[in-house]
Amino acid sequence: MTTTKMIKCNVADSEEWDVIIAGGGPAGTIAAVAAAREGAKTLLLEGTGCLGGMATSGLVSSWCPFSDGEKVIYKGLAEYVFEESKRALKCIKQEQIHGHIAFDPEQVKALYDKMVTESGAKVLFHSFVAGVEMKNESELESVIVSNKRGLTAYKAKYFIDCTGDADLACFAGAEYEKGDKQTGSLMPSSLCFLLSNIDDYAYCFSGGTFAGNRNSPAWKIVNSDKYPELDSIHCCSNWVGPATADFNANHLFEVDSTNPESVSKAMVLGRRKAKAMRDALAEFWPDVFGNSHLAATANLLGVRESRRIVGEYCLTVEDYLARRSFNDEISRNCYTIDIHQNSNDNKSCLDYDSWRAFMNKCTTVNGINAKYQPGESHGIPYRCLIPKGFKNLLVAGRSISCDRRVQASIRVMPVAMAMGEAAGMAAAILSTQNIPAAMDIDMPSFRQALKEHQS
Repeated sequence: MTTTKMIKCNVADSEEWDVIIAGGGPAGTIAAVAAAREGAKTLLLEGTGCLGGMATSGLVSSWCPFSDGEKVIYKGLAEYVFEESKRALKCIKQEQIHGHIAFDPEQVKALYDKMVTESGAKVLFHSFVAGVEMKNESELESVIVSNKRGLTAYKAKYFIDCTGDADLACFAGAEYEKGDKQTGSLMPSSLCFLLSNIDDYAYCFSGGTFAGNRNSPAWKIVNSDKYPELDSIHCCSNWVGPATADFNANHLFEVDSTNPESVSKAMVLGRRKAKAMRDALAEFWPDVFGNSHLAATANLLGVRESRRIVGEYCLTVEDYLARRSFNDEISRNCYTIDIHQNSNDNKSCLDYDSWRAFMNKCTTVNGINAKYQPGESHGIPYRCLIPKGFKNLLVAGRSISCDRRVQASIRVMPVAMAMGEAAGMAAAILSTQNIPAAMDIDMPSFRQALKEHQS
């Protein structure tokens, strides 16, 4: 005879929080700092053991461009993180602002710890969002958290979803889209890894491993058939320490990050790919990687695409093409439309010319080249952060309200931090001033305060 015991949900001992943030990646960490800075009692929930998300646990150790080719456009707390990370990595010049710039994930972990603790926000690690309790269809009352305490309900006036997958919004019943509308396909994921004991002298004059280099070993590896796990030419690498490089390499196709079974299979395959990539690089580029060592694989899967909320405004590719500004914009963005090929596209992208043709197709919309020129950018409206019909929920990061083409641009860390600062600041103002709905914020004064912090 078996017996079952009902699992009860504890109620948190402390009084209600002003702002609770789900997810401590770049968006969530900065949202927590911004909210606490404005005087809001702030709780940050993070499922792993450190802050930073893809920047740290995910080992994506390169900032996408912070500048529009002329100046830094992701200001405020995002720019502070950018500058501090450059100081910590001796191979990066402090005055460098253009292009992709590497950083040390361990240093960024410590930096985020310092920023959050000094702000006065409280963080709970190894704490997963498991559900919500609703006041009504448009208002959250509490978030249910799973950790060593069991299940605990934490109440707040305002909530910010920075989970990347819009988990909190989904649990609350918010409408969302995911992947391609016709096929349901998603961009592939990747599992990043570190290689150490690399001959950096031999590497320096090679042109690197990126597929944009015709001489990259990635082309020889994928076409050799000696390493069947390696079925993609995606092979980015950055120096993150002495004789140590971080690799954002190869693809994991048909992964759904909202499906635990799918993610689990991808993690196992990702580790196999990392080992195969080390061996393949050692064989095809022995002068550089012959004695290399697989030092670490990421603890988080590198997910490029999942849920996108249906918000009070949907940012479209037409907005992107028009370099559009908005009366309620909370950030600019200039990153390219960076679409990675799905499994079907990948089969035709295994030589340089075909891959280059695919890349050109991705940045062409309705016959128009979408690639920005120096100094160009577009705005991101505050309304994109609000799930349609919800009063006390904001979303920041790659799951904001936008179409699929735009999501391929706004999904990266610099703009995620900028959105996080805006969401955190807005939630603090709304909660401490007892404003009943996110859409009711005084937009001119909010934007002015945001600009002052970013000047």
